[in-house]
Amino acid sequence: MTRRRSDRGGTLSRLLAALLLLGACGAGVWLWADWSRFADAPLAVRAQGQTVEVARGMSLNGIVQALRAQQVSAAPAWYWRALAARMRVAGRLHAGEYALDPGLTPRALLERMAAGRVLQRRFTIVEGWTFRQMRDELHRADRLAIATADLDAAGIMRRLGFPGEAPEGRFLPETYAYVLGDSDLDLLQRAHEAMGKYLATQWAQRDPAVPLQTPYQALVLASIVEKETGRGEERAEIAGVFERRLKLGMRLQTDPTVIYGLGSAYDGNLRKRDLEADTPFNTYTRAGLPPTPIALPGKAAIAAVLHPAPGDALYFVARGDGTHQFSATIEEHNRAVARYQLGRKK
Repeated sequence: MTRRRSDRGGTLSRLLAALLLLGACGAGVWLWADWSRFADAPLAVRAQGQTVEVARGMSLNGIVQALRAQQVSAAPAWYWRALAARMRVAGRLHAGEYALDPGLTPRALLERMAAGRVLQRRFTIVEGWTFRQMRDELHRADRLAIATADLDAAGIMRRLGFPGEAPEGRFLPETYAYVLGDSDLDLLQRAHEAMGKYLATQWAQRDPAVPLQTPYQALVLASIVEKETGRGEERAEIAGVFERRLKLGMRLQTDPTVIYGLGSAYDGNLRKRDLEADTPFNTYTRAGLPPTPIALPGKAAIAAVLHPAPGDALYFVARGDGTHQFSATIEEHNRAVARYQLGRKK
C-alpha cells in the first residue's frame, strides 16, 4: 500500500516537472520569437525630425531610458542588451544626436550608433549677405551653439585668429554641415578657411590684364559685382565695366556701395542727397575701390572679377527685368537711362 502511494506521488512529481519544463520551453520559445520580432520591428517614431541624444559616457540602459521617455520603444532593457551583444556593438556606441526616422528598427539604430552616423544639419551662407545678416541667421540656426553672442565683429575675428581683419566678405557662401555641439564659431572658421583657399586658387589663375593688385582688392570688387546683379551671365560683363573704369581712373559710381555706407540710415530709397553724402564707401564721391567688401561674394562673382568679359562698355543701367543695358559712351548711356529708368518711373 505504501509503495503504490509512493509510485503515484513520484509519477505526479515527474508529470509536474515535465509540465513546468514544457511551460518554460514554451515561454522561452515565445520570448525568443518576441525578441526576434523586436530587433527588426519599426520603432514607434511619432513625427518626422524626432531625435535621440546620446551623451558622452551614456550607457545602453541610459539610451533605452531616453527612448522610453519619448515613447519610441517600450521593450525591456534586456532586449536591447541582448541585441547589442549579438551584434557585437555593446560598448561601441558613439555619443551624438541621432535621427529617429519613421520605419527605423532597433537593429538599424544600433548600427547607426556603432558607426557614429550622427545627425547632420545644414546651414547655407547666401551670396550677397552682409556679415551682420550672416550672424543673425547663424543665431537662428537649429541646434547650433552660439559662442559669439557677447562678441562684436572685431572680437569674432580675434577668436578666429585674425585680429584686425575686417570681417565683411571673408566667409565663403556655401552650405555647411554641422552636428550637435558645433558652434557658430566653428562654422565661421570653416567658411573663412574656405574663402581663403578659393580666393588664393582663383587669384593664381587670374587674367594677367586684371587691374587689381591684391586678392583682397578682388574680394572687394567681387562683392560689388555680387550686389549689382543676380544674373550669372552678366557678372563677367559688369566686372569688365568696373575694371575698365579703374584702368581709366573713372569713379565706379555704383549704388550698392553707397547703400552699404549709409548703414541703418538707408530706408529703401536712394536719393540724390545720399549719392552726394561722402562716406568711405561712396563711389560717386571717391575714386577707386571702397575700403572693404560690401557683402559676401560667391564663387561666381570672384571668378567673374578675375576673368572679366572683354568689351568697351563703361556704363550700364537696369532694364527693370533683372538685366542691364550696357553702353560704351555717355550719350548711349543717357539714352538708356531715359528709356529704362525715366520712362519706367513715368
